[in-house]
Amino acid sequence: MSFKFQNFDFLHLDSSFSEDELLVRRTARDFVEDNVIPIIEDCFREGRFPRELVPLMGRLGFFGANLEGYGCAGMSNVEYGLVTQELERGDSGLRSFVSVQSALVMYPIYTFGTDEQKNTWLPALATGEKLGCFGLTEPGFGSNPGGMTTTARKSGDEYILNGEKMWITSGSIADVAIIWAKVPSDNPAEDNKIRGFLVETDRRGFSAPEVHGKWSLRASVTSGLVLQDVHIPAANLLPGTGGLKSPFMCLNQARYGIGWGAIGAAMACYDTALQYAKARKQFHGQPIASHQLVQEKLVWMLSEISKAQLLSLHVGRLKDAGKVGHQHISMAKRNNVWMALETARMARDILGANGITEDYPIMRHMMNLESVKTYEGTHDIHALILGQHITGIAAY
Repeated sequence: MSFKFQNFDFLHLDSSFSEDELLVRRTARDFVEDNVIPIIEDCFREGRFPRELVPLMGRLGFFGANLEGYGCAGMSNVEYGLVTQELERGDSGLRSFVSVQSALVMYPIYTFGTDEQKNTWLPALATGEKLGCFGLTEPGFGSNPGGMTTTARKSGDEYILNGEKMWITSGSIADVAIIWAKVPSDNPAEDNKIRGFLVETDRRGFSAPEVHGKWSLRASVTSGLVLQDVHIPAANLLPGTGGLKSPFMCLNQARYGIGWGAIGAAMACYDTALQYAKARKQFHGQPIASHQLVQEKLVWMLSEISKAQLLSLHVGRLKDAGKVGHQHISMAKRNNVWMALETARMARDILGANGITEDYPIMRHMMNLESVKTYEGTHDIHALILGQHITGIAAY
């Protein structure tokens, strides 16, 4: 048995959205209903990324949606958030792909790149003709990216890159990788400064072995990146980058979308649990929705989803007004992913044994959200980011 998603708006938040925002949400929602929901369970089971959806997502303006020019849609940040919400209601892996393409590949080129780099890459990335990935995390350095060992050594008019990255979304299907590396220098003030580079994935010495055996994000491509004496032109340096602030700016863009996206996963789980509870009959032929314990779970889910919607909407409005801080985005990412994972677990509980089957989306969302809770800053790391902001003391 499967249920068609039924929109719910307990706090009448739709009245807070403009007509354009509602149109964007409706477009993304229709895309998910018509193109994602019919195939996503098969993709998840098979461990297959639905690459056939990329051109359509490009035509709909999902890639780099909140960027201006270069063929991008120029959406507001709230509109972009609504797109990610609907995509993750379909599957976290699909939203992850769009987040990487948009926030971690197009954004750094847009923000730190030269005019030539922007004109070369952004239009093709906006349509999905070209795909990208973001290489920051390494096998030995996740939450501490400053410990990275990847290097980019200047040699004449080239850089030579050596190192290894891990847990890279879209790595083995990307045409270009944004690689973060330390640049050795004779100048002590500049030695081992972290810079960003555009690395075409067909360059000699570059490889992207795919990660297999995942129980999470199975409809998304995850790879390692290996760079062995990869030569790139000096012109491939992203000149606006310098230090960890640059990749953190990119991660902030991605974390913003994750905060919205997690709401979509929670909405899918809650809606499934609600419809199931009203249809499933136990104990004298009564629907299980008539029982107090089930109602309490449904009320918790609805309350937390509603609060998360308010949080993301306010953060989105702040972002559109140029007033958002990284701490606001950390709160949204931390709270909303936690909420979504707890919602998935409660929904699975309501469905009982049926909740573990692929007949319903709950277990898939639950497994995906375990990864979402970890990447782009773990739940605990975001607690430390917020703790530092409110106390002025870094605890890491």
